[in-house]
Amino acid sequence: MAKLALTESHAWVALDNIVRREEGVIPRKYRELIALAVAFTTQCPYCIEVHAKGAKTAGASREEITESSMIAAALRAGGAATHGAMALKFYEEV
Repeated sequence: MAKLALTESHAWVALDNIVRREEGVIPRKYRELIALAVAFTTQCPYCIEVHAKGAKTAGASREEITESSMIAAALRAGGAATHGAMALKFYEEV
């Protein structure tokens, strides 16, 4: 794919590399845990693999990885609840 869309591929890799930055205000371990939580909600197995390994390399514990998955699950459930409330609002508009 990179050969077929070289400019876009380079842009995507550069964007993806912000997680691995060391000079950011947010430490790399937390960047990886955030990325991992997002990967849980998007359900991307490749992202989960990359960021689980990245989190471990950055010093995250098994407990921190587990907690990030539970936080992601809670937020995903919250989204379903708020969409349910939105459905009731739309229901009332008919």
